[in-house]
Amino acid sequence: MINRGDVFTIHKLWNQGFTKRQIARKLQLDRGTVTNYLANPAPATQKRRVKQSKLDPYRSMVEEMIEQCQTVKAPVVLQRLIEKGFDGEITIVRNLLRKLRGQMANREPFMRFETEPGEQIQIDWGHFGSLSYGSTRRKLYALAVLEGHSRMLYVHFSHSQQQSSLHQGLLDAFNYFGGLPKEIVVDNMLTAVTERVGAVIRYNDAFLDFLRQFAITPRACTVRAPYEKGKVENAIKYLRQNFWPLREFADLTDVQNQVQHWLDSIANVRKHHSTGEEPVKRLQGLQSLPEVLPDCRHSCPLLVHKDFGVRFDANVYTVPPWAIGKHITLKADNQKISIYHKEKLIACHNRCWDRKQRIELLIHLEQVKKIKKKLLQDRQILVFLSLGEIALLFLEKITDSSMPIRKNIAGLLKLQDEYGESSLLYAMKKAMKKKLYGADYVRNILYQEMTPVNQHLPVRLKQEDLNEIRLTTPPLAEYDAVAIKRRNNHVK
Repeated sequence: MINRGDVFTIHKLWNQGFTKRQIARKLQLDRGTVTNYLANPAPATQKRRVKQSKLDPYRSMVEEMIEQCQTVKAPVVLQRLIEKGFDGEITIVRNLLRKLRGQMANREPFMRFETEPGEQIQIDWGHFGSLSYGSTRRKLYALAVLEGHSRMLYVHFSHSQQQSSLHQGLLDAFNYFGGLPKEIVVDNMLTAVTERVGAVIRYNDAFLDFLRQFAITPRACTVRAPYEKGKVENAIKYLRQNFWPLREFADLTDVQNQVQHWLDSIANVRKHHSTGEEPVKRLQGLQSLPEVLPDCRHSCPLLVHKDFGVRFDANVYTVPPWAIGKHITLKADNQKISIYHKEKLIACHNRCWDRKQRIELLIHLEQVKKIKKKLLQDRQILVFLSLGEIALLFLEKITDSSMPIRKNIAGLLKLQDEYGESSLLYAMKKAMKKKLYGADYVRNILYQEMTPVNQHLPVRLKQEDLNEIRLTTPPLAEYDAVAIKRRNNHVK
């Protein structure tokens, strides 16, 4: 398997018009390998864990101390860091001071350069305090994206600097600019650069996969050389001085709305001091956006618990009760929480930035009230609900009709044993169309239209309780994961 940098280069050369044979010869790869990675650039790979230092969260603070006083000693720095929550030893503080002072001493003068229209964007993060949500405070970050030729600026606020936030901010910027640059300049943030040894740079795999879809080439600044992306550094300062002062914000959405208005009415229509022109009029030369844009939302697989909720970011979000025990996929952006089961959207919530909250939809509560919470503790009910939305609707109809619930559910599960899951769902759906509810009506439909798929019923045991044991319908993805794991172990 080749690294993600080579995969990116394959696609870059392909977009430039190179043939597969030429790419294979240039990169010293097999032509079949080039073909495979052009067709499927994202094979499953194991993530490497990046070792972090206790000082990483405090690095910018130490840099500011050195800027204020070049001769500041390690014990003084350690005292300030302890006040901010640092619990490490003085040794790593000394090592960092030695490293930073050496880098600052080797600074060289630089020349300003200009780029062609649509050639390059520069990006950088800035920290802008925090916002309060109830008893919770969330740190606030701004991703500044600047088009180098025009100085056109876009700002994306978020409560994290994780991978999905970076990608979403860039995608929003591309949409705002109305096109794509050829090159993106980044600093050495872990979401862009994971390793650097001299001139050899290893880019973040997810970042490369994101850029490959747009045919954009990354370029990392030299360590401790912020002047290489000086345009966006100045944009962050301008944001702090012109947008941030004397403003109040209700929440993250309010911050984004206000900065959007500021960009449209001030930042991008002013006469820029370097170019002498308005950025919005100077913007040109960008490549067209692709028709299909990637989904940059934060995504994670979760289990639905017995309280018909999923846990995410210290909160609970409800789903329909039929999803209890199932594995779902949650996708989150700054405004919405979307929950999917087998690629079907089953719930959508406004995102809550407070913590330890339960966010419920009225329809989910009404469904649970109809079924009654006691019944949700019954194993047979949960097995029946694992059949999906049709099972939930049928259970609601049985409950509304004041029919004996457990007796009917037991009868329906026996029909599943005889006729199979798909036949049972078909019969329940047909029974509901005719407004006939209960196991007996479903049995008649199955008897008239179908032949039992199980000619031999399960063996009956003397202990009746054991005969009632049934399992929920398992997701096939779990079996796929086991098969892939065994195959990989066999290959090794």
